[in-house]
Amino acid sequence: MYGFIIGRIEEIEENLVCLNCNNVGYEIYIPDSVKQKLPPTGEEIKLYTYLNVREDALVLFGFLTKEDKHLFKLLLTVSGIGPKGALSILSVMTPQELKFAILAGDDKQISKAPGVGKKMAQKLIIELKDKIDLSETLAEQVVPESEIANSARNDAISALTALGYSATESMKTVSSITITPEMDAEDIIKLALKKLAF
Repeated sequence: MYGFIIGRIEEIEENLVCLNCNNVGYEIYIPDSVKQKLPPTGEEIKLYTYLNVREDALVLFGFLTKEDKHLFKLLLTVSGIGPKGALSILSVMTPQELKFAILAGDDKQISKAPGVGKKMAQKLIIELKDKIDLSETLAEQVVPESEIANSARNDAISALTALGYSATESMKTVSSITITPEMDAEDIIKLALKKLAF
């Protein structure tokens, strides 16, 4: 019903922003990841919105990008996760961190969200893993095309995980490295460890 709303920020509460759009105040629920990026009160902003219709209420949820809104809607497709659960997940993780956690199968990271247990996190990973596109997640990263490069990349992620880094952190770090065809897993691990040291 509402694709987006552009308005002046009237007030910001814990998980809610009130936008003044043509002298109408829209209360829009937002995750912490959005709240941290909001301009100060009085500034104008565009939020991509999702309208949740319940028997007793119409509730708006807002996001800074279409991709974030899409991820929120994807979370809602998982049985057992409603708008509050999806908002809770996106409040403890940025959308990109969530995508990495899903792709890495990192249920520990996802279950840090209030109200999301290990079983729900595992269910979320199973249901959404095939719906998350790695190339979209690594927007600025050129995804290796050769099978050898992919194999080296996967071996490096496994090795870093074995060294005690979380699956999400390992995948994120390795994915931030530009992998050339002549690089093997050892080269990638060395570069990843340098990045992780900082």
